[in-house]
Amino acid sequence: MRRNWKVWLCLLPISLLVAGFLLFPFLNMIYGSLQANDGTFSFTQYKTVFQDPYYKQSIANSLKISLLSTTIAMVFAVFAGYSITRLADKGNTLMVSISNMTSYFEGIPLSFSFIILLGNNGLFTLLFNQLGFHVFGDFNLYSWLGLVVVYIYFQIPFAIILLLPTYQALKDEWRYASNLLGGTSWTYWTKVGIPLLLPGIFGTFTILFANALGAYATAKALVGSTYNLIPI
Repeated sequence: MRRNWKVWLCLLPISLLVAGFLLFPFLNMIYGSLQANDGTFSFTQYKTVFQDPYYKQSIANSLKISLLSTTIAMVFAVFAGYSITRLADKGNTLMVSISNMTSYFEGIPLSFSFIILLGNNGLFTLLFNQLGFHVFGDFNLYSWLGLVVVYIYFQIPFAIILLLPTYQALKDEWRYASNLLGGTSWTYWTKVGIPLLLPGIFGTFTILFANALGAYATAKALVGSTYNLIPI
């Protein structure tokens, strides 16, 4: 510690930044939640959250849509992420760039784009109806199902970006070693590949779940207050 005091000194600015923008607001929020309207210590606000039907409905709705959209997005991302790592350099770079770009395309611009394309008078909706193909049937973008579809759209590329470093950690030498020892592809994936990937997959699942749980602008722009969610 004494020998590396210069290193610790260099870490001071980032430590202050983390404390100022993450730690202090978090502690301030906890402190405020334990106060009643008159400023006294109280658990009244927590009782309200877990007893009021309106709050309980918002918690249930948010957990449901977060769990569903995250699970579906992870299923697609697990296979898509591995496929991207198998591409040649140019193809890999292109797909990573596309995934990186679309992972940040969310909020009001994303909702507006879906409204233009798949809304009641959206481009694809009217086009397929004119051609006689009722592809979307009774699909309503402004419903719970429509909200899930939009969530999945921005969750998939985000999951791919988070999973790519995990896949890149798999070395081809391990597969060759498995084959030399008489192992099959099934042996490699069950004994080597999947056990190494599971921590990264579960970590990505957690981040995606939190991302969906806190999404505000997308849901607000698409369904307004007609669907009760925690952020709204």
